[in-house]
Amino acid sequence: MSPTHRLVILRHAKSSWSTGVLDHKRPLNQRGLRDGVAAGQWLAGNIGEIDHVLCSDATRTQLTWERVQLGGATAKGSSFHNDIYENQVSEFKHLITGLPDVVGTALLIGHWPGVEELAHYFGIRDEHPGWDQMEEKFPTSAIAVLEFNTPWSKLERNSARLTDFVIPRG
Repeated sequence: MSPTHRLVILRHAKSSWSTGVLDHKRPLNQRGLRDGVAAGQWLAGNIGEIDHVLCSDATRTQLTWERVQLGGATAKGSSFHNDIYENQVSEFKHLITGLPDVVGTALLIGHWPGVEELAHYFGIRDEHPGWDQMEEKFPTSAIAVLEFNTPWSKLERNSARLTDFVIPRG
């Protein structure tokens, strides 16, 4: 049986620490600008059209989404949420489990450690090599793909399968 839903988890691209702005407002640095496009190229070539993007409302995540689109990724809709900004999964999982079932593929763009915790929360730890990579490091622009056969509202801990973990670089 093929999966009915995919949750794609993207850590924002590399941001700049030298701007002197508050953390929430930090922009991407040059590497982040390049890697965001590379992430978009990977998503366009391997995921296809995304039904909905759930994005943190921080500047670096919003800029990552802009760069991802420049790389060729497309989405039918997007929304921006402060709940995703530097929070634990318990603070934003309702955004995922509240998605309508017409959303086949959702992309969440967030921050570490929340993105890694999210993959571990919903994902079933198996022999996929992505788990070892992820535990070593979930770097900026890394993408984890989880697939599952339940409605979004029934998605729970350890109910999805990791099908990909990649670190696109530009």
